[in-house]
Amino acid sequence: MTFSLTVLGSNSAIPTLHRNPSAHLLNANERLFLIDCAEGTQLQLRRFRIHFQRIKHIFISHLHGDHFYGLMGFLTSLHLLGRHEEIHLYANPELQQIIDLQLAASRTQLVFPLIFHPLFSSDKELIMEDEKIQVFSFPLLHSVPTCGFLFRERKAARNLRSPRSYAYCSDTAYSEAILPFINGTSLLYHEATFLHEMAATAREKFHSTALEAASIAAKAGVKKLLIGHFSARYDDLSPLLDEARSVFPETILAVEGDKVDIA
Repeated sequence: MTFSLTVLGSNSAIPTLHRNPSAHLLNANERLFLIDCAEGTQLQLRRFRIHFQRIKHIFISHLHGDHFYGLMGFLTSLHLLGRHEEIHLYANPELQQIIDLQLAASRTQLVFPLIFHPLFSSDKELIMEDEKIQVFSFPLLHSVPTCGFLFRERKAARNLRSPRSYAYCSDTAYSEAILPFINGTSLLYHEATFLHEMAATAREKFHSTALEAASIAAKAGVKKLLIGHFSARYDDLSPLLDEARSVFPETILAVEGDKVDIA
């Protein structure tokens, strides 16, 4: 049974020629979940040959543009392609106002139902479940209200001892308050915007260093760490990987197009 992650964007606010801002796609038993939707996400979906009409649930961590500026274009494309199946959108309540304003300004009425689920970043909350998976939101420490997401199988797949899980911690300063929410996760994505030599800048901007991301992974007892949300100042990402691996060896880089099988 498939449980895998495809990286669509790995950079922070400013795109580069080789790295887009944040977006991930989780395939949970052939159901596709889009997590954040930065500028260019729909092009990435096409580039990596992902059948985006199969996406039914979209999760937006917070309302900084590098996490949702691609959403309106993606929804509009689905509209123009004649989609009729509903989309469930999980996000800060203010996003509904932004979408409504843009639709009104363009005199667009979507041809598919857009069902909005408001998120509140105060505590862990079960926000979606079916017979196979549960999805939780939980608070992160950032400059605006921000949610992390935990995707967890309800029961273990055949030949596995325990259910698989994926935790997505987008923009956040170092915070051990998230440890209870991500403890023992199969794959943890944690932002690592800066090298630790820039720890003061990271704290000022409510971001994390690669060393801090690895420390969280080690303290949470996760199986594997995926780091991303890299500052555009870094052309070479190997120092960030080396720094994280010095604390948590089971660390990999978020690279566009890479598919990570979650075990």
